[in-house]
Amino acid sequence: MITDEQIAALITERKDIPDGLRPMTKMSEWYQHKRKSFEISTESGNEFVIAVRQSCLSVYDFSVILGYKLPRLYTVFRLRRYNGSSHQHTNILERETINGFHIYKATERYQRLTGSKEDHFAEKTDRYYHLESAIECLLVDCGFRSPLDSAPLFMGQP
Repeated sequence: MITDEQIAALITERKDIPDGLRPMTKMSEWYQHKRKSFEISTESGNEFVIAVRQSCLSVYDFSVILGYKLPRLYTVFRLRRYNGSSHQHTNILERETINGFHIYKATERYQRLTGSKEDHFAEKTDRYYHLESAIECLLVDCGFRSPLDSAPLFMGQP
């Protein structure tokens, strides 16, 4: 169990933008999806993964995921997932259905729910509209900074 406080600390921890993410370099095609992942190590020793996936059939079917590599385990804990608008999602506990672009967020509540994924809770968003803008939102929201600059990123900054 990772607490909400620990989740918040992992998300805001300083991370450098990996090479090839911005702009996105060529992705591998696999089962009608393009995929690419990036590994990030921080000064504290934490290890993160960014996984990017996009359907070859629909530009609105995509995910941009920030995961935390659990120490001493071969498991990635999904902290955030920025999804396209190709499907609808229902937050089980809130009994709320979301259509359109949405951001999944890891929570203690959903970790406690048997059979639920840590990032099952989602919120509708209008902050992005395609894969590249979803990547920008992840970078802004999740503690990423340009390796040449100590200031956090803001939307629109190169």
